[in-house]
Amino acid sequence: MVLLENFIDTERKQILNTYKELHELAEPSWKEEKTSLYVRQKLERAGFDVQTFQGHYGLIAEIKGESHEVIAVRADMDALLQEIDGVVQANHSCGHDGHSTMVLFTALALAKIKHHHTIRFIFQPAEEKAEGALKMIEEGALENVKFLCGIHLRPAFEVANGMAAPVILHGASSCIRGTIKGTPAHAARPEEGNNPIEAAALLVQALQKIHVQTDVSYSIKMTELHCGEASNLIPETARFSVDLRAKSNEVMELLIDEAKQTIRSIEELSKTKIIFQQDSYSPAAVKNEHAVMLAEEAIKSVLGEKCFVPMCDSPGAEDFHFYTLKQPDMVATMIGLGCGLEPGLHHPEMRFDITALLNGTKILTKLLLEADKQTW
Repeated sequence: MVLLENFIDTERKQILNTYKELHELAEPSWKEEKTSLYVRQKLERAGFDVQTFQGHYGLIAEIKGESHEVIAVRADMDALLQEIDGVVQANHSCGHDGHSTMVLFTALALAKIKHHHTIRFIFQPAEEKAEGALKMIEEGALENVKFLCGIHLRPAFEVANGMAAPVILHGASSCIRGTIKGTPAHAARPEEGNNPIEAAALLVQALQKIHVQTDVSYSIKMTELHCGEASNLIPETARFSVDLRAKSNEVMELLIDEAKQTIRSIEELSKTKIIFQQDSYSPAAVKNEHAVMLAEEAIKSVLGEKCFVPMCDSPGAEDFHFYTLKQPDMVATMIGLGCGLEPGLHHPEMRFDITALLNGTKILTKLLLEADKQTW
């Protein structure tokens, strides 16, 4: 491990330069062409055979071990589309450029020694759309995988700079999008129409009354409403979005059922037609004690006892948890890396101490080495 840490320290300038170059490449979900090519070329120059796919820019690289059993690490590559100074553009305000940098240099470090298990490096597209993990699973990314880890930059108010948590307890999230169809009319003759805006108002109130019997936190609220083009007309349609959050997958399922029943009841009450669908689902994290133990040992080994945080409880969502949802027997965890990140994730002016990427790379390297020693 000392030799690998020395390699990472020696590559400090390259690691930081790689982050900066990936940051400038920022590409939105499913359009990560330049980012993917950049990572692929770095891996191929180091002697990796890189697997690519038709229809998307995800990558898989491996270090073959004595065993066909696989331990794996996942990075996400996409950026957000955000409005900055009045212009909508791709922006790395969630740290995926940092995640790709750390996993890339973990691969370069581990390629220098032999391993018992095969080590797989998964670079996935479209995390921000909660679709990339599912696509990589379809492509066989989890074949023979016994252990999986990931890493995510954390805001300073969650994990302080220089510290790390062995698990991020993300919640589940989903979205219901719909269209309310009423009957248009002139505003002077409202009795001839059926106003979808009024139906939307009833829906907002009904959603606020939803209550699920649980000790687990959750929320449901309308976050979008678009209707009307003129002040003197009752519109025909109103489009809406409802955001749902829950700290467990079980509660999320209950919440989704309640929301659907509520929408149907408002449809009947308002005598409108409401067409809706659920999308953008991300499952909640499921804590795995074995994985957390290994991650804790790796963090303490790299940062020391005082820089260990037992867990990071996040209200956000992550499609990393599709991997464990689809393969529940797999041991997995996502590390939360403190890096002085401010003002927060997804803020267009997000910034952090990029030297923390060195710590993250060392932690991932140590964690995979420890996982390689295990009997799975």
